[in-house]
Amino acid sequence: MADRRTEAPDSTAVRVALWRAMHVQVDSPPHVFEDEIGLRLAAPDDGWRRRPDMDPLTTSGFRAAVVARARFIEDLVVEQAGQGVDQYVVLGAGLDTFAQRRPEIASRLRVFEVDRPGPQAWKRRRLIELGHGIPDGLRLVPVDFEADDSWTERLTAAGFDPARPAVVVVSTGVTMYLTRDATAATLVRIASFAPGSTLAMTFLLPTELLDDADRPGLQRSEEGARASGTPFVSFCTPQEMLALAQEAGLADARHVPGSLLAERYFADRADGLRPSSGEDLLLATT
Repeated sequence: MADRRTEAPDSTAVRVALWRAMHVQVDSPPHVFEDEIGLRLAAPDDGWRRRPDMDPLTTSGFRAAVVARARFIEDLVVEQAGQGVDQYVVLGAGLDTFAQRRPEIASRLRVFEVDRPGPQAWKRRRLIELGHGIPDGLRLVPVDFEADDSWTERLTAAGFDPARPAVVVVSTGVTMYLTRDATAATLVRIASFAPGSTLAMTFLLPTELLDDADRPGLQRSEEGARASGTPFVSFCTPQEMLALAQEAGLADARHVPGSLLAERYFADRADGLRPSSGEDLLLATT
C-alpha cells in the first residue's frame, strides 16, 4: 500500500482550500466565492482556524485575493461554456472543486484535472470517501512532472480533443515557484491548442510594484516559502509576462490586474474586505 503521507496534497493547495472556506465562515455576505468542499477534502484537525496563516485579520488580503482569482476564473469558464466550449483543463489542480460545486456547468464540459500522481490519488480517494465519486465528465490526469512526463500527451490519452477549443487554467498561485523557462515552455505548448482556446494564468509582481501596505506581507510569504524549501524563484512585470505570451505565439494576450478584480468583486463592501496587491493574471487566446 502506498504511504499516504507521500500522497498528501501540497501545503499551498491545502492553504488555498482553507482560505476559500474561511471566506464563507468569517467574512460577511455577499460572498465572492463559496467553497467549503475543499475544506472537507483536506479534513484538517479541529484547531485549523487557530493556525497563524488562518488569522482572520492579518491574512484577510490574501484570502480575498484567492477568492477573487477563483471567481474570475469560474466566471470565465461559465462564459466560455455558454459559447460552446466543452473542454476545461486545470493544470496543477490541487484541491479544485469546480466539478463538485457546479455540476450544472460541469455536466456540459469534460473537465481535466492535471496533477502529480500522489496528490491526485489522494484526492480521488477523498472524493469517493465523501460520496462525490468521479463522474464520467471528470478526468483525473496524473503527470509526473519531475520525470518529464508530457502532460499534453497524458491529456490526450485521457480523452482531451486537441482539435477542439478549451479553457486552460495554469497553476494559479504557482508560477512564482517555477523558473521563467518552465513557464515559457508551458505557454508554448498551450499556444498549439485549437484556435479559440483561452488561457488564464496568475503571476507574482516584483515587490516594487506592490502597494506599500502589502510589501511586508509578501516579504513574510517569501521568507515562509524559503524556510519550507519551496522558495519563490520568479517574479514578472506585466510587460514581461505579455512578452512571454507573445513569444510563445499566443494571440490577444492581455494583462488583468488584481485591482480590476478588487473593483469587480469587492466594491462597496461594508466590511472593507479587499484583495492584497501583488498577484495579477495573464489572459490569452490561441
